[in-house]
Amino acid sequence: MISEKKFEKLEKSRMKLTMTVPVDEVRKVYDSMMKEYTRTVQMDGFRKGHVPAQVLERKFGDSLRMDAMSRVVESAVDEGLKESIEKPLIYEPPTLEGEPEFALDKDFTFSVTYDVLPTIEVPSLEGIEITVPQVSVTEDDIGRKLEAVRQRNAIVTDKEGPAAKGDIVTVNWTEVDADGTPIEGTAREDFTFELGTGKNLYKFDDELVGMLPGQQKTFEKTYPNDYEYPELAGKTVKISATVTRIKQKDVPELNDELAQDVSEKYKTLDDLKASIRNQLEEALAKQMRTFKENAIIEEILKRITVEVPASMVAAEQAMRWESLKRDMGVESDDQMEKIAEYSGKNRQTLYEDWKPSIEHALAARLVLDKLIEAGAYVATDEDLTAEYQKQAEEMGISPDEVKAEYEKQGSVDYLKDQIKERKFFDSVLANVVVKEGEAKTFLDFMNQNQ
Repeated sequence: MISEKKFEKLEKSRMKLTMTVPVDEVRKVYDSMMKEYTRTVQMDGFRKGHVPAQVLERKFGDSLRMDAMSRVVESAVDEGLKESIEKPLIYEPPTLEGEPEFALDKDFTFSVTYDVLPTIEVPSLEGIEITVPQVSVTEDDIGRKLEAVRQRNAIVTDKEGPAAKGDIVTVNWTEVDADGTPIEGTAREDFTFELGTGKNLYKFDDELVGMLPGQQKTFEKTYPNDYEYPELAGKTVKISATVTRIKQKDVPELNDELAQDVSEKYKTLDDLKASIRNQLEEALAKQMRTFKENAIIEEILKRITVEVPASMVAAEQAMRWESLKRDMGVESDDQMEKIAEYSGKNRQTLYEDWKPSIEHALAARLVLDKLIEAGAYVATDEDLTAEYQKQAEEMGISPDEVKAEYEKQGSVDYLKDQIKERKFFDSVLANVVVKEGEAKTFLDFMNQNQ
């Protein structure tokens, strides 16, 4: 079909493909299309399949030529890209450039543009230095974990007296106007939370302290402009709340009996503490490994430039938007736009805010993939078997069950990618210079790197 084609590299990993389709091929597509229409179209005054082509051309000429052009472009692009090494990315189809002239009596020349994977020169991995913080598990860290264990094993009973911090309250509430009339759409019933945790939309813990079951109270709350829930940011609201139920927690003592209640494998409190220390140290080691891997990638990114395709960025922006809607419990784009307006944003400004971090994350991913490919790292059957065994031991199930679940979810290739990535970082870490940075607490380090 194509008599000429030319590829041209543009900025931001974009390609331009210019092609020429000879007039006889143009005419062939058009005539085939017209035969199809004359067989299927229905028009007043004609039997189906007997509408003359001239009648169709007289009535739908412009639309027919646009349809024919679309078919020519589609076929020509498929042919033009068939043997190309640099294929269009999946995030958007090739885009027709401008408004090319399409006629049935001359050759048709047009251009399409599309994104491709960026060309990345494999950077040197020599002389990489990273700085990591000094972090260790302390008795305070173990104490916090033990307190969480105590809270989970607390016995909860109904309370007749006034609510106090640490109690579990069930509340009905609604926003009201100046006259005390409930505002439609703001009511919530049977909401339960622990008083003092702030785990409620309005953060009205202090206002509920001292209230009795069945008691109602009306109060005002003013929220800062940077409040975590945009729909309340910068606003003052009047709230009517009724405490319907109060429960108190009877927290057990830290002793051998508590340890035995947690699990039969613990005989003493020291056994439980030792297990907690081991869990925290394993979590720290895992997080420290992630920190080192990220630091290595950051150092590598300083050595090269990656032109991240715009369509990849746009796809990630759209995914974040959908994720934000799910997090906010919102179904429609219009609702999400209204919520964003409370904080002076809209969909476009949020996309722009996200763009730098998205481009950076995508650049890191593209570079890592290139380095793994260049290093010819592979995940063997033996590697997979070992990984199934490891996960089976952690979950208390058989390796065959782990394997079956990966196969069921279609995630075996994902696991292979993880193994190859781990092998790459094992190799690099063996030669990286690791310097000690500032001391950090376990809690600060873990929270910072979530």
